[in-house]
Amino acid sequence: MNWFQTLRVALRALLRNKMRSFLTTLGIVIGVSAVIAMVAIGDGAKARVEAQFSAMGSNLLMVLPGTTTAGGAHGGFGSMPTLTWDDLKAIQTEIPTVRYAAPQLRATVQVLSEDQNWTTTVIGTTPDYFDIRSWPIAAGSLFSSVDVDGATKAAVLGQTVVDKLFGPNADPVGQVIRVKNVPFTVVGVLTKKGQSQWGMDFDDCVIIPVSTFRQKVQGGLGNYLGGIIMVSATGPSTVSRTESLVRGLLRDRHRLQPGTDDDFSIRNLAEIAAASQEGTRTLTTLLAAIAAVSLLVGGIGIMNIMLVSVTERTREIGLRMAVGAKPGDIRLQFLVEALALAVAGGLIGVGLGLGAARWMASSFGWQVLYRPDVIFIAVGFSGLVGVGFGFYPAHRASRLDPITALRFE
Repeated sequence: MNWFQTLRVALRALLRNKMRSFLTTLGIVIGVSAVIAMVAIGDGAKARVEAQFSAMGSNLLMVLPGTTTAGGAHGGFGSMPTLTWDDLKAIQTEIPTVRYAAPQLRATVQVLSEDQNWTTTVIGTTPDYFDIRSWPIAAGSLFSSVDVDGATKAAVLGQTVVDKLFGPNADPVGQVIRVKNVPFTVVGVLTKKGQSQWGMDFDDCVIIPVSTFRQKVQGGLGNYLGGIIMVSATGPSTVSRTESLVRGLLRDRHRLQPGTDDDFSIRNLAEIAAASQEGTRTLTTLLAAIAAVSLLVGGIGIMNIMLVSVTERTREIGLRMAVGAKPGDIRLQFLVEALALAVAGGLIGVGLGLGAARWMASSFGWQVLYRPDVIFIAVGFSGLVGVGFGFYPAHRASRLDPITALRFE
């Protein structure tokens, strides 16, 4: 008997009990669909984390000022100005692995157009800030270092501010807005970045030259920098080294003795992103492992039904042996039946898993990423389960005595 005939006989035997065959494959269907859906959703969540941290900036370090301590109460990082404008200049010029460094001064201010108003975040910075944040312009242009030197009243708007002050699809370039009753000319609109994983709207901001910010929005602190320093390393491989060099430089400049705590804080967003991705990966692996148990349960179901099938078809097996079928032919027939059940369940599970992943991704607003390797592994593993759990019933069928089998009632 050739392979084609064996497959045809196996399919005919399975189709004689359609409902039983379907229920037998149900465990495989659930297992494969769960594995594919969980991995697809997990990869989508990982990509979402990567995109959100990428929206914050490339190879980014954030240097925050120090803490205050009064009466035993700690104010936390940022509550005391310890960074200076000379620190910023030193970071820009003395560390070779720094590509860009820019200040970020922030204030929550009401901004007005001719007939609308909106309370938003006003950021004072330099042109390098847009390179650090990888934030291109959508309309108009960015302000330049000349604007910073001259403290010009130029403003770049995020898309949310544009929608609130001028309406959707409006072109505000050249229009005048008022920030704390000071007129600013809109010179550009930034591309839309969306929200962070913490719900912060990146586009709800107005960005102006840092010199103008210090003069018109928020009073300066002399040589102290009343905000944070954003640093972009030359590449992903140099972020950790840049962090170490920045820490060493600031400790030296602030004359901190060995063993004393830093009077500043450095946040490495690459490490935070890696930790978030590792957490997502661990959860995905856990869910996929739980789903894989369904495959084993489905394999046990296949073995159970195949054993029942051997008992029901004892006379058929005896008749086949009587007309010349060898034990290997009988074993192959039952193995092919088990394999067909497992692979059919795997293919149905693939379809259900892809559909479930797409539905869950649309419900959560996540991106869904399908991995062909996971699909092939899931189907292949289901086939392996079918062969593995179908071998014992097939071997048992091949060991039947033809005379005894023919007498079986």
